[in-house]
Amino acid sequence: MANVAVIGAQWGDEGKGKIVDWLAERADMVVRFQGGHNAGHTLVVGENVYKLSLLPSGIVRGTPSVIGNGVVLDPWHLRDEIAKLTGQGVAISPDTLIIADTCPLILPFHRDLDALREDASGAGKIGTTRRGIGPAYEDKVGRRAIRVCDLAHLDALAPQLDRLTAHHDALRAGFGQPPIDRERLLAELREIADFVLPYAKPAWKLLAEAKAKGRRMLFEGAQGVLLDIDHGTYPFVTSSNTVAGTAAAGSGLGPSAVGFVLGIAKAYTTRVGSGPFPTELEDETGERLGVRGHEFGTVTGRKRRCGWFDAVLVRQSVAVSGVTGIALTKLDVLDGFEEVRICTGYRLGDQMLDHFPAHAADQAQVEPVWETMPGWSETTAGARSWAELPAQAIKYIRRVEELIQCPVALVSTSPEREDTILVRDPFAD
Repeated sequence: MANVAVIGAQWGDEGKGKIVDWLAERADMVVRFQGGHNAGHTLVVGENVYKLSLLPSGIVRGTPSVIGNGVVLDPWHLRDEIAKLTGQGVAISPDTLIIADTCPLILPFHRDLDALREDASGAGKIGTTRRGIGPAYEDKVGRRAIRVCDLAHLDALAPQLDRLTAHHDALRAGFGQPPIDRERLLAELREIADFVLPYAKPAWKLLAEAKAKGRRMLFEGAQGVLLDIDHGTYPFVTSSNTVAGTAAAGSGLGPSAVGFVLGIAKAYTTRVGSGPFPTELEDETGERLGVRGHEFGTVTGRKRRCGWFDAVLVRQSVAVSGVTGIALTKLDVLDGFEEVRICTGYRLGDQMLDHFPAHAADQAQVEPVWETMPGWSETTAGARSWAELPAQAIKYIRRVEELIQCPVALVSTSPEREDTILVRDPFAD
C-alpha cells in the first residue's frame, strides 16, 4: 500500500481539507509538512463545520497527526485552535498530536513585522495573511530561529536572543518601532512552554519507526503549487516550498516514502490576494462562481477572485510536483452553466505559449486561449458514483485530464465528507 502526499495544484483553497479528511479514515498517520496557520482547511461532517489552519486535517477523525519540522508554529494560535476544536467535541492529546521538536516558532514580533512591511509596500503589497509566516521562515534560514525544543531550555536562550534582537531591532527602528522587549518575550515563552512541550517529540524518529512497520502515511501540504517560493507566481507567493518534494524534507522522511502524489484542483480557478490570474472573470460569471462556491478565505475571510479552469497552470503544477493523480473538487459549482470554458494556452503579443512565463511583467500581459464546451443542466451535487454524473460533466472531466496530462483520481461534488467519487485509489498504488 502506498503512502499519499496531498498538495494544492492551484493557488490554494482547492478543498484539500475535505480530501485529506476523507483519506484519513484509511491512513495510520497524517503529517503536515510545510506552511503555518496561514492555511485554511474547512471540514464539513454532517451538521458540524470544523475550520483548521494549523492542525493536520486528520485530527478530526482521531487519526494520529504530526506537525512536521517544515512547519512554522505559532504556539499561541496552536493553543487557541486546540481549545476551539475541543469545544466542538474533538479529542486532542499528546497521543493523537505530535509536534516536531525542531519546528521554528512564530513569535509576536514576526506578526508585527509582517504587518508593518505590508502596510509600507503600497502597490507592491504581496497580500500576506499578516500572521508572521514569512518573517519566521526568514529567521529559520538566517539561523536565528527559536524552535520548539528551545522551550525546554529557556534559561540558555541568551545567544539566540542576541542574534534575533540584533536583526529585528534594526528592522523595527526603520519602521519607528521600539526594540523587542526581551523580558516580556521570555515571560510569554515560559507561559506557553508548558502547553506545547507535552506534544513535542522527535517526529522524524517516530515516522521512521512507523514506516518500518508499514504504516500508511498521508502527507498534507498547505497552500498550492502556484504559491511555491520557487515554482509559483513570484513574488506573489508564500514563504515555503509547497510542492510534493517538500513532504520528505518537511517531515524528516526520505523521498522514497512519499509515494502517490494527489494534486487537488477546483473545477474552476480561484485566488486570494494580489498577483497574476489569467482566467479571472471580473463580471457576472465570476460573481456567480464566487457566490455558488462560497469563495471566501477560511483564514482571512477575504473574497476570492474567481475564473475558469486554467489547464496550463495545472499542467505546470503536475509537472513540477510529480503529481500522480488529480482530485477535482467543487464540480457541482459548474452545474447550470450553459457553457463552460477552459484555458488551453496563452497569447503573449504575437507569441503562443504552452506554459506560464516566469517574469511578472509577462505574466500580467498574457491572454488566455479558450476552449468552450457545452455545460450541463442536471445536478452533480452529492454524486458518489461515476454513473450519477451527467454525460457532459464526464466529458468535461475527460477533457481536463487530456489537457493537464494527468488522470483524475477523485471527484468531489459537495463539501460533505462522503460526497466523493473514487476513480483511482491513491493508497492502492
